[in-house]
Amino acid sequence: MATIYKEITIDRSREFVWEAIRDVGAIHTRLVPGFVVDCKLDGDWRTVTFANGMVVRELIVSVDDKTFRHSWSARGEPLTHHNASVQVFSDGPERCRVVWIADFMPNEVTETIGQMIQHGMNTMKQTLQRR
Repeated sequence: MATIYKEITIDRSREFVWEAIRDVGAIHTRLVPGFVVDCKLDGDWRTVTFANGMVVRELIVSVDDKTFRHSWSARGEPLTHHNASVQVFSDGPERCRVVWIADFMPNEVTETIGQMIQHGMNTMKQTLQRR
């Protein structure tokens, strides 16, 4: 099983960033527009369409307002296993760190998944610092 750990600093408060992350059905408009072009929420599931055309069905595992952590599990090809989380940590009054951890199989998709996560984090930073 492969694991990717990525961290980014955003010049916004923890609460501001968390409000966008916790809105799990609006990530295409509030969090990562352009990286995700559509997101449809149906109960505990969302269908995410990425700019590269990939469509993934994701189970929303948790949205934890106490720990500022969101976790989900993607289902479908090419993944045989996937779980991920994003957590926000305060780094001062108007600065925070976002940590994204993903565990998945097969290992062969590590480079692709890593690039997608980095692109998502860069888009998140740009979007949230702009508003």
